[in-house]
Amino acid sequence: MSSRMNTRIWLAAALTVSFCFAKVSSAQGVSNSTTQIDGNQAQNQMTEQYQKQNLSDPKQEAAYESFHKLSTQDADKKIRLGQEFLSKYPSGPYTQAVYDELVQSYYIKQDLPDFYTYSDKGIALFPDDVTLLALTGWVIPRAYNHDDPDGDKKLEKAVTYEKRALADITTLPKPSGVTDQQFDQYKTGESALAHSGLGLVYFRRGQFEDSAKELQLAVQESPKPNQTDFYVLGADLENLNHHKEAADAFNRCAQIDGGLRDNCKKFADTATEEAGSTK
Repeated sequence: MSSRMNTRIWLAAALTVSFCFAKVSSAQGVSNSTTQIDGNQAQNQMTEQYQKQNLSDPKQEAAYESFHKLSTQDADKKIRLGQEFLSKYPSGPYTQAVYDELVQSYYIKQDLPDFYTYSDKGIALFPDDVTLLALTGWVIPRAYNHDDPDGDKKLEKAVTYEKRALADITTLPKPSGVTDQQFDQYKTGESALAHSGLGLVYFRRGQFEDSAKELQLAVQESPKPNQTDFYVLGADLENLNHHKEAADAFNRCAQIDGGLRDNCKKFADTATEEAGSTK
């Protein structure tokens, strides 16, 4: 059996097992590392500036402050405070920000049913929320189950969300009090996340060329790219018979800490051998 066919087989299995709860982008305000873009601080500062500009009921402000300042690592408590806030204040100046952080907390907890429930609610209320769109579109193809009868519909939903996020990023207004650098960091992080999500969707569909294009954009936009993006990019390039470029992607994957390192080293060697044999 050719190495190319082997690539398709092992990667299909790995995607089912290894990527379901891969960490999500810190550009989303999550304190753990993922695509590794340093956008967390930028998003927090934008949220805090927005808060200062939208003074409301002191009790609502205090409730939001207690929720916002709590780390996503304390997911259970943050979820409880977020649910209480939305119950008391279903609409207001902080509602959108609470949905953003609450959804991130469910992701940290690896609770996908509630992640999707609150993501759907948030997007229904705020259809141009870049944070929710990019994150949800990123998670769907990573949690994809080939046996799910609604799997194709979910992948199409992810494509819709990511394309909408990318379009909305171009028209986002910069909040006052946020520097150009902070705002650019945030937009770059969200854009990288959206391209990563599209890349995984296209890979799931066997659209290797489209997947490679999106993942190349994702890793180019991130100063600290996600290991999974390089892993799937390498598989895309192998399936396209671009063995030298595939070896480079796998080697870059192997340089990043994570559970895919050993596989990346192995397939980097395989791609290098194939590149040599085709000269």
